[in-house]
Amino acid sequence: MRSRTLLAVALVLVAGMAFANGAQEGAAEPIRMGGVWPLGDITGEQGSKSAQLAVDELNANGGILGRPVELVVIDSEFSPDKGAAAIERLATIENVDFFIGGMSSGVHLGQIPALKRYRKITMWTGAASHLAEEAIGPDQDWYFHLHPWDYNQGASYVEGWTAIAERYPDIAIDRWFLAYEEGAFGSASFEATQQLFSDMEISGESFQSAAAGGGDYTAVLERAKEYDPDVFIWAGYDADALPIMEQARAIDFAPPLFVGAPPGWPASFGESGLAEGVTLYGMWAPSLNSVSDVSAHYYQSYVSTYDEEPATYFAPLGYTAVMILAQAVEAAGSMDQDAIIAELQNIEYDSALGETISFAPSRVISNQGIRQQKILQWQGGEQQVLWPFEFATSEPEYPFPSWDR
Repeated sequence: MRSRTLLAVALVLVAGMAFANGAQEGAAEPIRMGGVWPLGDITGEQGSKSAQLAVDELNANGGILGRPVELVVIDSEFSPDKGAAAIERLATIENVDFFIGGMSSGVHLGQIPALKRYRKITMWTGAASHLAEEAIGPDQDWYFHLHPWDYNQGASYVEGWTAIAERYPDIAIDRWFLAYEEGAFGSASFEATQQLFSDMEISGESFQSAAAGGGDYTAVLERAKEYDPDVFIWAGYDADALPIMEQARAIDFAPPLFVGAPPGWPASFGESGLAEGVTLYGMWAPSLNSVSDVSAHYYQSYVSTYDEEPATYFAPLGYTAVMILAQAVEAAGSMDQDAIIAELQNIEYDSALGETISFAPSRVISNQGIRQQKILQWQGGEQQVLWPFEFATSEPEYPFPSWDR
């Protein structure tokens, strides 16, 4: 991970002729969004870039309520302390109007006390652990959570795998092994899997993620190979993806379903022969461009602006967070927080993720957005959607190809 300073980047580009002289006397005061992401990780790098892309589009079309929009981004560096300090700085020094961004559950747990202290409208794109939801607590109407909670994800996995097994009878899903990073994200994933797939045989073991200084998965892979599962899942971060595959090949571990569940994948993962046939969970893939005009617009804008492909669903989530706030503020007609919250609670936003987003209560919080992950698979270097079937762009490649390919 690249070393970053706390205020690694201040993305305050104001586009459009209407704001070219924004510093001059009499110019409209900008609406400021404060974002926190782990910028050394692809999820944070591309999530923040996508948020800036949305800001640029808004400014090119007159801003929000005729006011320019600014985005200030601070690097959490995957640290709860630095993530919390970022919220403090954004609230007190940068004086932002909204908080957006986020990825890690562990970092978010460290940020929640500061978020509750300032109570600014928050549109959070990350944190799947139910522990974070419990820490937020009920009756926090300013808090909006886009990413599914772990139990939302688990329920969608049960639904998705059951539907896939019914449609494709040769696919077995009765015996599971989960290798999980030892932090809050991985542990919550394992616990949720045990509960939701309780009628199946499930085993698992933790590992230290390469994102946290680890990177040796041989012991857990040997344990999984001995267990001989129908489905092998690893839950970690993008830094774990290639070494896990390399070490699995080294011990000739090729389960029928090889599933990776990181929040984001390395940008070059699909170019590796190790990717073929790997199944994954996510909320977006470029293949959705064929079924969603909003996805296609976002993708084309991102590639045109940054000369690279978005490689993680946290990228369109960053774009979506900004656009949802913009739509609600415009509908409210002012920056009155109560009016904006009311509009957010009634919003229906056609997103780049291929689905219409609205907010409703979850187990604890009042404003939960997306509740479902998609099941995808790397095929020919691209992520194809297997389920939900209404978004499907391919059929499953099964079983996972052996390493002698």
